[in-house]
Amino acid sequence: MRREILAAVFLALSHAGDAMSAPAEEGAKERDLPRLQQEFLSWKFGMFIHFNMATFAGVEWATGQEDPLIFNPTRLDCGQWADAAKAAGMEYAILTVKHTGGWCLWNSKYTDHDIARFKNFRNGKGDIVREFCDAFRKRGIKVGFYYCFPVFDDDWKNYWTLPIKGYRDGTADAYGFIKNQFTELLTQYGNVAVMWVDQAGSLHGGLKQGDWLKLKRDIHALQPNCVVIANNASNFQSSDIFGYEYPWSKKLPPKNNRNPSEVCENIQQGWFSKPEGSPPRLSADFIVNQRLLPLNANNSNYLLNCGPDARGLMPDSVVERLDEVGRLWKKAGEQKRSPAD
Repeated sequence: MRREILAAVFLALSHAGDAMSAPAEEGAKERDLPRLQQEFLSWKFGMFIHFNMATFAGVEWATGQEDPLIFNPTRLDCGQWADAAKAAGMEYAILTVKHTGGWCLWNSKYTDHDIARFKNFRNGKGDIVREFCDAFRKRGIKVGFYYCFPVFDDDWKNYWTLPIKGYRDGTADAYGFIKNQFTELLTQYGNVAVMWVDQAGSLHGGLKQGDWLKLKRDIHALQPNCVVIANNASNFQSSDIFGYEYPWSKKLPPKNNRNPSEVCENIQQGWFSKPEGSPPRLSADFIVNQRLLPLNANNSNYLLNCGPDARGLMPDSVVERLDEVGRLWKKAGEQKRSPAD
């Protein structure tokens, strides 16, 4: 099954909605969703960080069958990522803590398909989730996590997406496994601003209809102020924010958009940087004047993906482009505030 079909399944489970008519969520009475949505929109600009096994395998979607020893960012510096985000004016950042291959960037009690297998990286004792959180928070940038639900594809052969007993025949307790991993992420790393879930409508690996809504409630119970975004969602039952994965859908929020939204897009060619690094494909002018300014004026944030290379660093060309973006965006804001001649 192709990725497009999988995404279409989720979209079919969604339907257009409006913030004013969002139904109350059972067990979430303490959550003030309109307030959280407006706070989210005040952040305006975020950094998406695709960095995982795919970075080292030189692919867009890891399968989970990679040799864990290839994961070895010899110069990993999350502080460098955070400095680049700060220079661009970004207010939040989201890291791919588990992508299609199922590799977890923290040491999870519920699978051995995690960072402890990366023996060439800090002898298997690293915790990139912790380093990411510490570096970005130190610079005043809110942190969030990207987590991919099980997605099987015969071409990708990514059968380790949900690496627990019974995942292939659908008898696994996928709900329990994901709930346990969410509990780790939301109790061990402080306040998490955003939980960004890909393939939330997936029914693979033992997931059942309705499991996503239960898991969403579980997130809210653990951290009521965490904004939950289901990729490509278009209703406020499935997601706190409407999502637009621009490289896939080629759609932006409609004119006079009323629904709090987010558009994600990659600054480089592809979500993951190639091992040797990938230069930016978007100009600073495009990012500021064709994306940031019009999207912010249309009730939407812009989440710009910037992929670190196999060294564990943002390529110099990406860092320079983000600095240019920050200066151009600041200038546009100053011009807007200046009195008319």
